[in-house]
Amino acid sequence: MNIVYASNDAYARHLGTSMCSLFDRNRQCGSVTVYILSLGLTRDSMKKLDSIAGRYGRNLVFIEMGNLKDRLDFPVDTGGYDISIMSRLFMGEVLPGHVDRVLYLDCDTVVAQSLRGLWETDLEGNIMGAVMEPTIYEAVKQSVGLDREQPYFNSGVLLVDLGQWRKAGVQGKLLNFWREKGGKLFASDQDVLNGVLKGAIKPLDPRYNFFTNYRYFSYEDLARHSASYRAVTEEMFVKAKRHPAVIHYMGDERPWIRGNLNHYRRAYDKYLAQTPWAGTPREKGKELYMAAYHGLDYATVLWPDLRWLISRKLGMRMVEARAERKRSGK
Repeated sequence: MNIVYASNDAYARHLGTSMCSLFDRNRQCGSVTVYILSLGLTRDSMKKLDSIAGRYGRNLVFIEMGNLKDRLDFPVDTGGYDISIMSRLFMGEVLPGHVDRVLYLDCDTVVAQSLRGLWETDLEGNIMGAVMEPTIYEAVKQSVGLDREQPYFNSGVLLVDLGQWRKAGVQGKLLNFWREKGGKLFASDQDVLNGVLKGAIKPLDPRYNFFTNYRYFSYEDLARHSASYRAVTEEMFVKAKRHPAVIHYMGDERPWIRGNLNHYRRAYDKYLAQTPWAGTPREKGKELYMAAYHGLDYATVLWPDLRWLISRKLGMRMVEARAERKRSGK
């Protein structure tokens, strides 16, 4: 398996945790090479990551991306997200030419089961495989040229036919699309991938990228808001909740924040404890917000329309606030 991560130094411990879980849950795989697209990882962090790979006898390759803005001829506003998320757009250019199939994982994931089945998935001629995200705002879909009936995909786990990607000139198309959108989109490169590759993305089983807050949504509610989600059966959705293969800590209820009550936090804690970052204290200052967020989780079960209303009202506002904080350096 060829695995790709992208990380800056602030996310190094989360990368180490995810990587440790990957190696542990895929001991039976004959070959696993991890390519890390680095945006300023320090020597100390790289040494720690190397020690994890060495413990499992796996190959680790660092590729320093430098200043990503130097690769662009237009200004980019990532809406408060770190610019390192853009690195995956350059996979075809920076990875070795012989690498023609990759599995990209976000750093805020933990692997809970073998990924052999995912790795061997037939993409059926599509350039990429990904898991649908039916809770995305309608306005976001419209902004990238998707109508209400078309699926929108999360970019936290991507199975990519890199040979096709290169042959079709996907990288150039992605950058051109972003330029045409003024360098600013709600979910940045995730929106770009959805806009450019619509019709060329194979839907994957949700257990290969299970968003932790989906534990509180019902299948019928998700399908009601996005008809394309019917491609996922209710049985698949329920299985993903109970036995996710890749846990994605998407949303604000992160397991490394003090006061979080994330149902799946123990998986993160288990693997963090096996890394050189073991014992890192949780981040302080959001305890009340974590309690409120978890209350919203349970409100989703009882009054799902309330969750949708709050998301529509506050979601875009929160992203803009995050962007403003980053611009002001707070």
